[in-house]
Amino acid sequence: MGITDKMWNALTTVIRMNDKVERMAGVIKDQQGRIENLTERVIRLETALEIALATKGLMPPSGKHAQIAHKQ
Repeated sequence: MGITDKMWNALTTVIRMNDKVERMAGVIKDQQGRIENLTERVIRLETALEIALATKGLMPPSGKHAQIAHKQ
C-alpha cells in the first residue's frame, strides 16, 4: 500500500467520522430539547401540587417557595 492509498484512507476515515459527529450532535440537540420539556412539565406538576396542598391547608403559608421533601 503506497503513501497515496494511506492518505486517501485517512481522508475518507476523517470524512466518515465528521458525518457521525454531525449526526450525533443532532441527536444530542433533540435529547436536550426533550429533557428541557420534561423539566418544564415537572415544574408545572410541582406547582400544581403545592397549590393543591396550600388550598387544602396542608402546607403552612410562607414567603418562600415550599419544596417537596425527597425520600431517599
